[in-house]
Amino acid sequence: MIIGIPKESLREEKRVALTPAGAHALARAGHTIIAQAEAGEGSGFSAEAYREAGGDIAFSAEEVFARADLIVKLMPPTREECSWIPEQRFLFSAVHMGAVNSRVHEMLRERGTTAIGIELIEDDDHTLPVLTAMSEIAGMLLPQIAGRFLETARGGRGILLGGVAGIPPSHVVIIGAGNVGATAARMFLGAGASVTVMDENLRRLRFVDQQLQKRVTTALATPYNIERFVVSADVVAGAVLIHGRKAPHVVTESMVRAMKPGSVIIDVSIDQGGCVETSRPTTLSDPIFARHGVTHFCVPNIPSSVARTASHAFSNTVLPFVVEVAEHGTRAFRESATLRRGTYLCHGKCTHEGLAGLLGWEYESIDRLPTA
Repeated sequence: MIIGIPKESLREEKRVALTPAGAHALARAGHTIIAQAEAGEGSGFSAEAYREAGGDIAFSAEEVFARADLIVKLMPPTREECSWIPEQRFLFSAVHMGAVNSRVHEMLRERGTTAIGIELIEDDDHTLPVLTAMSEIAGMLLPQIAGRFLETARGGRGILLGGVAGIPPSHVVIIGAGNVGATAARMFLGAGASVTVMDENLRRLRFVDQQLQKRVTTALATPYNIERFVVSADVVAGAVLIHGRKAPHVVTESMVRAMKPGSVIIDVSIDQGGCVETSRPTTLSDPIFARHGVTHFCVPNIPSSVARTASHAFSNTVLPFVVEVAEHGTRAFRESATLRRGTYLCHGKCTHEGLAGLLGWEYESIDRLPTA
């Protein structure tokens, strides 16, 4: 199979979906790799590195999309990119349920595309392997982000995360005890902050409580509790994920209005629509805005700020799934329930209930579709 690695078209997306190491593994397995010359530049991987790994180099994204049987990328395709995809091809990319572009998906459907959503891939134990890798990186970055925007010069409250002798630390409230939330809690603790973790799932709270040896406060994420903790927080990290659905607004505008001036909100759920009512997407070069005196950081692709590390992590995680599809095509779905759960279009038919509901399309079970 011919596997294409395009440069991400989002201007501030520096990651690449497959590193030269991933390209080398696929080339050794007998597949043809076509990498756009600039695909890895943002992560520090040259075109020559892909050539040495056994790949061919293309000098335009259009060539990569047109020639490849299977495209592997991180961000959802644009309309222009969809126009370059021939019929009956394969696509690995994010879906971003909170910002679904109906025309993009209509174009993919018209072309009979089989598309796998990287954040929808789900193991039998309900873990999300590709999303987990990026979530852990995002969680590790949150204290750096929060500390930066609490600084006086950035319009923050002018406080340290960990405080100093005789002065209490900042209060960090994390809503969501999944991979982002649990990782962030550990990192904020390491920075000396006072941390509260909230979730509606008691099992997740018990896990965090045990893993962090009762050094964090845990609370059930009811509307009453969220309001109570948010208004007293110096930092609120929203890490709410409902698999395959838009994130609900669990922090309302009235709660934001009641927060302390100069406090910081980091809405990690923004690529799923955001879990804070006052959030809107921002970028790495212009990452914040203020609303009701509260700094909002709402960058959808936080891991891109450490593009090389994130690219390695993404490539390592997605590679086994790419290999399965490259080796067996849609027949791979018969063997892998994990891949089936991540597939939202199969031969142009919508095979994901959540996406079908958002777009008003008919849902068709992938188990009933031909996989030859």
